[in-house]
Amino acid sequence: MTVLRPVTGADVALLEGERGGPDTAGKFGWFGYRDPRGISEMVEQGKTLRDDGGRLVVVDDSGEPVGEVSWRLTLNGPPPYGECWNIGIWIAPDARGKGHGSAAQRLLAEYLFAHTLRERVEAGTELGNVGEQRALENAGFTREGVLRRACFRDGEWRDMVMYSKLRGEE
Repeated sequence: MTVLRPVTGADVALLEGERGGPDTAGKFGWFGYRDPRGISEMVEQGKTLRDDGGRLVVVDDSGEPVGEVSWRLTLNGPPPYGECWNIGIWIAPDARGKGHGSAAQRLLAEYLFAHTLRERVEAGTELGNVGEQRALENAGFTREGVLRRACFRDGEWRDMVMYSKLRGEE
């Protein structure tokens, strides 16, 4: 069973691997090299769980960390009533395609609804990322529409698909 837990120092090497290159980030997650120390600095400074966002580790059936989920506060209208959570996910290459993404995103939405007052959790993914679209739909998210040229990656603008889950939806 996939579970979520807080990030610890022991998770840093795995999570910083996402920033190591396209092979670990994945085709749709590679936006160029970034400082790999970002995760360790967040852990050292105690900034992995904040009022405006955070990150948790995704753990597989054997108790091994296999990725992370993150969330940040975003606005779709004037605050405070236009605030919602926007979530993201990264799963390590060897753990992809095993259902961890769907389970982790479902668990994260449940966590955010249980512990915050926000009514909406949303996620976006590139139009070509069919695997992530399937994962979000399996996690109970509803496809809302396409945001044209909303993401710049690998030298070109790309369309994004927006998904959401509202409080009380399965």
